[in-house]
Amino acid sequence: MSFETQSRLDGKVAVITGGKGAIGFATAQRLAALGARIVSLDRGDQQAVQARLDTLPGTPEAAHFALTASITDSASLQAAAQEVARRGGRCDILINSAGFTKAVAPKDLDALTDELFDSILATNLRGVFATIRAFAPLLKESGDGLVINVSSIAGFTGAGSNLAYVAAKAGLDVLTKSLAKALAPGVRVLAVSPGVVDSTFVPGRGADFNAKAAATIPLARIGHVQDIASAIEACATTLRFATGARFVIDGGRSL
Repeated sequence: MSFETQSRLDGKVAVITGGKGAIGFATAQRLAALGARIVSLDRGDQQAVQARLDTLPGTPEAAHFALTASITDSASLQAAAQEVARRGGRCDILINSAGFTKAVAPKDLDALTDELFDSILATNLRGVFATIRAFAPLLKESGDGLVINVSSIAGFTGAGSNLAYVAAKAGLDVLTKSLAKALAPGVRVLAVSPGVVDSTFVPGRGADFNAKAAATIPLARIGHVQDIASAIEACATTLRFATGARFVIDGGRSL
C-alpha cells in the first residue's frame, strides 16, 4: 500500500451501499469524476439507480453498474460481492452509506419497540459488518483497500433521531477501530460522522427543524451532502495515512 496522496482514482472500483441516497449518490458523483468505477448496492429500484449512474462520467469499457442487495441479508451481499468480482474484477473502496432511522423522542421509551430497535441495529450496525465481511476478500486482494463507514455524531454525543440509532452509531465507531486493526495493513477502515444534513434521511424533519438546528451550529448552517461526500473523497485521496479514525463533519454542532 502506498500512502502517497492521489489526485485521481482511475482504475479503482468503488462499491457504495445506499448509492441512491443523498450522501451515497453525491459520493458517487465525486469519485466518478476522479475516474473511479461506481457500483451501487441498493435494496430495490435497480433500473432507476442505473439510470442515475449512467449520468456519471465514465467509459463504456468500465461502465458503472447497479446491483440489488440488502445489507441485512448476508446471502445477497455475498452474491453481490461475487457479481462485483465478475463484472468489475476488483473492489478497492467500500462505502457504507446505507442506513435507516425513525424519529422517536428519547423519553418515549414505549414508542421504541423491540421490533424498531432490532431493525435499526440490524441495518446500521450488523448490516455494515456483514457488508464488510462479504467484500473483505476483494478489498484485501486490492492491496490498497479502503472502507469508509458513514456514522453520525449521534454515536458520541448521545443525541440523535432515537436511542437505538445512537447505540448503533456508537457501535459502528468502535467497530471501525476494531476492523482497522483486524484488516491492517492491506485495508484501511475509516468513519465519517455527519451532524445534521439537509436530506430526507430522517422522516418528518424539514425546514423548521433545519433552521432551528442551524441556529445551534457554530458555522451557522446545517450540513450539505457535498460536505460529507468531500470528506469521503479526502479519505480516498489525501488522508491516506489514516486508519481507525473518525472524521467529524458537523460544522461544530457537537462542540
